[in-house]
Amino acid sequence: MKIPFLKPNDKVAITAPAKRISRKEIDAAVKVLVDWGLQVVVGETIDSEYFQFSAPKEKRLNEVQTFLNDPEIKAIFFARGGYGSIQLIDDIDFKAFKKNPKWLIGFSDITIFHCHAHQKLQAPSIHATMPFNFATNSKEALSTLKEAVFKGKMKYELKSKHKLNRKGKGKGEIVGGNLSILYSLLGSKSFPNLKGKILFLEDLNEYYYHLDRMMYSLKRAGALKDLKGLIIGQFSDMQEAALPFDKNTEAIIFDAVKDYKFPLYFNFPAGHVSDNRALIFGKEVKMEVDEKGLRLG
Repeated sequence: MKIPFLKPNDKVAITAPAKRISRKEIDAAVKVLVDWGLQVVVGETIDSEYFQFSAPKEKRLNEVQTFLNDPEIKAIFFARGGYGSIQLIDDIDFKAFKKNPKWLIGFSDITIFHCHAHQKLQAPSIHATMPFNFATNSKEALSTLKEAVFKGKMKYELKSKHKLNRKGKGKGEIVGGNLSILYSLLGSKSFPNLKGKILFLEDLNEYYYHLDRMMYSLKRAGALKDLKGLIIGQFSDMQEAALPFDKNTEAIIFDAVKDYKFPLYFNFPAGHVSDNRALIFGKEVKMEVDEKGLRLG
């Protein structure tokens, strides 16, 4: 499925399918999007509260459905993550989306939408920063998002020389997102077929032993053995339990994939950090890891 890139004067929407968020918290993002030449429609789930959520399930669902159905809306910027997208995904009707596809943009909890769009709709989407974060994002986070949505560009040359990087070349569609969300989708119709794909992973605030459990679970499910490449983003604010684990983030991930041959790259600038650079999921890319770092595009 091809989705038209944005152009000046296009109409885009902001909605909160999960955690609550105030209008003040997205003001900076609205200004940026308007400066990009876009018309911004702010949903009623913004400045709404229902316990930890932005609104009751039906209101969140109806708003996402309305924006998906509206042919004038060319992209949906999910306002923030948190928890709640999984409650909606099976009740969304994607018929109108198939006729008039649009960009779905976000990360973290929005991994639900990325995976479902890839697996069930064969639709690309954009893993990138969200309106909640625009005010504190790096220049690169916003510029790579703009390049992705207006031009479909995604090219990186990075010089991280992590000792556990594994050299090699791979080619395939890039998919993935938040590891905890991906793990939660195992066995569901939204879990992506990872055979021949380049997988990107990031996460936040997890215990090391839980990270180990998630990686072993993906391995046991056969999800890792046929990858063409693995890119590890930022695993922020990782935690020790009362009894410490024997490995850190990088060692846990490396051990889970040490039996495979695909290229492996650590410390990609994306995830729950200010420098959260855009990735176009579903786009076929070439990945090369060598002694200098990573080339991706």
